[in-house]
Amino acid sequence: MFAIDESGYTGYDLLNKSQQWQGACAINIDDDDARHLIKQHFPRLQASELKFSSLKRRDGNKKPIFYLLQDLLTNFQCVTCIANKRFMLTLMFIEYAVEPFYYDQRINLYEDGGNVAMASMAYYACSSYFGSGFDIILQKFQDAMHHKTPATVDSLIASVLAVDWKSFSAVLMPLALRHPDCIDAIMYPNTSTDAAFIILQALISRTEQISNEPYSIKHDRSDNLLQYNHYLTTLIDCKENAKFKGSEIASIQFPLKLKNVNQVDSKLSPSVQLCDVLIGRTISDIREFAENKSLSTCSVLNLYSDDQLIHFVPNIDFEQQKKFRSGSQGNELIDFVAKQFHKSVG
Repeated sequence: MFAIDESGYTGYDLLNKSQQWQGACAINIDDDDARHLIKQHFPRLQASELKFSSLKRRDGNKKPIFYLLQDLLTNFQCVTCIANKRFMLTLMFIEYAVEPFYYDQRINLYEDGGNVAMASMAYYACSSYFGSGFDIILQKFQDAMHHKTPATVDSLIASVLAVDWKSFSAVLMPLALRHPDCIDAIMYPNTSTDAAFIILQALISRTEQISNEPYSIKHDRSDNLLQYNHYLTTLIDCKENAKFKGSEIASIQFPLKLKNVNQVDSKLSPSVQLCDVLIGRTISDIREFAENKSLSTCSVLNLYSDDQLIHFVPNIDFEQQKKFRSGSQGNELIDFVAKQFHKSVG
């Protein structure tokens, strides 16, 4: 059984300045082994629950956390997915405010990860070209995706027209020209800028690969994880046979090996508590790395193997990204999953 937990969730708001990273992790460990690890590395723990938010307040806990996670990442199946939320919002901008225009022109923007390349380029170049103007566009896009009113869409288009959009027409022309398919995608009731499903889908694609038999997932009863529970249940209910390639190392096949998902009280589940510490420390360290451009010797990022860490961050090595995502079936997967959610809602 895998335990999972998340950190940095702010719903549709991906521009929250105090929480710029979001992530989730999964650990294949039972409560007995988890309890043993906690007792081994924190023998004097008095609290009823191991939580990263409490542990990080004492500098003396930094090394014990590091050695606990070293033990965990070395001896148990672990997967962590982290995302730069501003990049995720930019990626969604490409998906909803740009891609329908290209689809109308019979151009597959998802081919070989072209949507990710365009989002990476926009993440850096649009900020360079337009300064705060692009931040305003992203904010207006987020508002339009959330409220879905003609007024918020008009405000979004006005923010595009307020900059020299022709200097970056590949990204901004569809909205500048009010392409109807882009507006429809933004106004569609079942779309949002909540990144939880993208992160969860990446996580599940990896747990599916490393599991040789049917398995279960358990997670905390927190409000934030209710959305994760809904997504997982919908994916489990999909009984159609289908397989999709995401990249050189990622693919997902339906029906899933994942058979059920359970909500538990984290105070009663040491395995869920370890997930809380792993994802909390990982996001803390990646935030530090983003600020300082260097890793400390006690950074948990040093402990991950390549197949244990999934990241959604901008990457302008376009040739490497094209090779990595060659043959990607992102468009087909999006259509397939959308159909499943439509069934669950209907």
